[in-house]
Amino acid sequence: MTETELRVSKIQNGTVLDHLTAGEALHVLAMLGIDGSGGETVSLGMNVPSDRLGRKDVVKVEGRELSDSEAEVLSLIAPEATVNIVRDYDVVEKRRVERPEEVSGVLTCPNSECITNAGEPADPTFAVLDDGVRCEYCGEIVRDDITAHLGDGPQSV
Repeated sequence: MTETELRVSKIQNGTVLDHLTAGEALHVLAMLGIDGSGGETVSLGMNVPSDRLGRKDVVKVEGRELSDSEAEVLSLIAPEATVNIVRDYDVVEKRRVERPEEVSGVLTCPNSECITNAGEPADPTFAVLDDGVRCEYCGEIVRDDITAHLGDGPQSV
């Protein structure tokens, strides 16, 4: 093994999230509702060299397969990510994330006057734009740090 190689043990069953935007691994874990209290075994590689991205993050989660809806939410914060499903130490599925046209119940609107923040039974729904997301109720656009507007717990679309 040379000095530039990274050695992280293989997982038996679970998900490997590769090609995450450098510095986003902790946001990805928050989006998945993983904070250490659930007992999941997690391996992180942050700011590791990448031919495609220059630098990237990698997250391995033992015993959990990422759902399609979680992969769509992942695409909002890591549009170049790949999802690798591992079973018995072999990658059985590998796919790139795809951005959905809209997400609902995933993000909170930053506009305090929005109906979704007024205690009404309205799930925040956002249209996914090339450079951010737009609230379908009030039109507020979030371009920077979408992860700051993630709701609590595991997300879905």
